[in-house]
Amino acid sequence: MLKITQLAKTYPGGIQALKGISLDVPCGMFGLLGPNGAGKTTLMKIVATLLEPDSGAVSMNDVDLIARKDQTRRMLGYLPQEFGLYPTLTAEQTLDYFAKLKGVWHRSERTCLVDALFERVNLSSARKQRVGGFSGGMRQRLGIAQALIGEPQLIIVDEPTAGLDPEERVRFHNLLAESAGEQAVVILSTHIVSDVSNLCSQMAVIRQGEIMACCTPKQAIDQMKGSVWEATVPREKAQRLTTRGQVISSQMYDGQVHLRLICKDGPPSEEFSPATAVLEDYYFDLVNERRN
Repeated sequence: MLKITQLAKTYPGGIQALKGISLDVPCGMFGLLGPNGAGKTTLMKIVATLLEPDSGAVSMNDVDLIARKDQTRRMLGYLPQEFGLYPTLTAEQTLDYFAKLKGVWHRSERTCLVDALFERVNLSSARKQRVGGFSGGMRQRLGIAQALIGEPQLIIVDEPTAGLDPEERVRFHNLLAESAGEQAVVILSTHIVSDVSNLCSQMAVIRQGEIMACCTPKQAIDQMKGSVWEATVPREKAQRLTTRGQVISSQMYDGQVHLRLICKDGPPSEEFSPATAVLEDYYFDLVNERRN
């Protein structure tokens, strides 16, 4: 288990990115969900030893991840939001280089490792291509391949599906799910709610440097049962009805407006019928409740 205790970070200029964050992160896939600017990347960089906190502690398997950066990096696999590559190197040269950085010195061992990683991320046919010509999805798959070198106990991926097309997102989801074994902690930091819903057994919501909730996606959805309503109404009625609850979505369809609202005191009006709650409803309600 990864244990984060009272982690705080304030940037020059007084921007308080983290306000005493505490989290217990179990093995498996854990989703860290929050809007842009919530503090997700700051938290991930501190855990990955790239940023010093002002106060607080991070530990895993009796290792102080802040004080013992050498040990932390040996047990860490990290795919940052901005993943830099040398565009003139081939994919094979890139993975070979990262394997050397991770301490795999013997050539034969690196060759076997690189071969296995290319198979795992489905890039074997592109291993001789220069990475400067890779698509966004191919770059992300190469990124997770380097993060898996050394069978890390802690894997951090920060906004990994931003900018990917739907097909590449599904491929990347499958790859992450396969990487989350029983002995590894995998943290998926994202603002895309569906990524957490599809992949994670546990999750936390962070906003303005504070943890707003920590639960399973199922527990989150269960809290919204009986509170989500839908209706399709003429446009002239729609604006009046949107005042009856929190509007999740309002979409034009065949000349009418399809409304989805959160209302915890029963149906907003007779036009509405119960809707099946999803994780986006919980996230929307939680974030907007704090804003109000």
